[in-house]
Amino acid sequence: MKSLHTSDWHLGQNFMGKSREDEHKAFFSWLLETLKEKEIDLLLVSGDIFDTGTPPNYALELYYNFLKELSHIKTLITTVITAGNHDSISTLKAPKQLLEVLNIHVITSGDEDEDVTIPLYKNDDLKAVVCAVPFLRDSVIRKSLSGKTISEKEKLANSGIKAYYENCYSKALELKKDKDIPIISMGHLTTVGSRTSQSERDIYIGGTLDIGGDYLASMFDYVALGHLHINQIVGNNEHVRYSGSPIPLSFSELKNTQKVNLVTLNKTDKETKVAVEELAVPITQKLIVLKGTCETLKSELKSIEDKTSWIEVHINDDNPMFANSEIRELASSLELTLLAVKIDKSPKQLQAKELHAISLDELSVEDVFLKRLTQEELEDKELEDDLIRNFNQILSKVRVS
Repeated sequence: MKSLHTSDWHLGQNFMGKSREDEHKAFFSWLLETLKEKEIDLLLVSGDIFDTGTPPNYALELYYNFLKELSHIKTLITTVITAGNHDSISTLKAPKQLLEVLNIHVITSGDEDEDVTIPLYKNDDLKAVVCAVPFLRDSVIRKSLSGKTISEKEKLANSGIKAYYENCYSKALELKKDKDIPIISMGHLTTVGSRTSQSERDIYIGGTLDIGGDYLASMFDYVALGHLHINQIVGNNEHVRYSGSPIPLSFSELKNTQKVNLVTLNKTDKETKVAVEELAVPITQKLIVLKGTCETLKSELKSIEDKTSWIEVHINDDNPMFANSEIRELASSLELTLLAVKIDKSPKQLQAKELHAISLDELSVEDVFLKRLTQEELEDKELEDDLIRNFNQILSKVRVS
């Protein structure tokens, strides 16, 4: 049986004022051809279908047109789509029953009203069982959090998520009975030992889970994960993987190769043989990151031939404000698309006492809070730690919502 594992489409993303519509159209066209050419039986999409809970109309149109085209692929038996932390439950859930007619299963919250254990039949013969676990929200994995410390909440999240997976696995075993068929799991979370990029959010309080590849590998024959945008194996477990995003979602992801995973599962004599082929996704929008002094950057900008490229510049210069102005003026005269200019502080600047203006491009939300807190010059270290902890808790809730 052949499965194709993808995730983190982030349809509707606004990339520093730029739409990704054309890139997603090209990806869907390539994906449809790949599904046909590779004769895929099962398509797994592990969360973050959309970039926001209220996606623009063009993103919804892209999504539904793609799902409609899946019905023309003769080998495709079933498509399973799970919600990620960016997705709106109501948006994904609205056409759920209609999509089931097309053999497309959409799992949104994983609460008690949804059966996340999905049997896969071909010609009335059970071929596999999918534990379609979406991003698990607080209401599903743990009871009231009032009066709990951050540490206690993290423990509740860990134990709740593990209990959820173990329950799904038990149900899958009941479905397969004595058949030698694979059990596949899906998930949308950060696992221990995995590599992150700058464009992902912490999705649980504290941002830390002790769920690793060994734990998931002990139950399932393949684990199709989403949330992290880098295609990767978790630990030493070849069958526990992230597919990564199909297009770079930030300049920090430029060094990665965007991929999907083609998974072939053969179960014989109570042994599952798993073969995973990483398929590179063609990139249609060129991203460029340049780093250096004012003079070296100007030289590199002049050498860029593809005027459609999106560019991020990191300036490391003793006169960064002058360099910033020079770089922006040159990019404009060359008709280049300069989306971000960041100042990389030199040792000389870091030691200087002068107060320099800082662009918001350089700062994260956490950076802004910490800089503002530093200005208070608090003498009470315990109070300062409490403020930082409470801020991170509030920020985590805002990002999940």
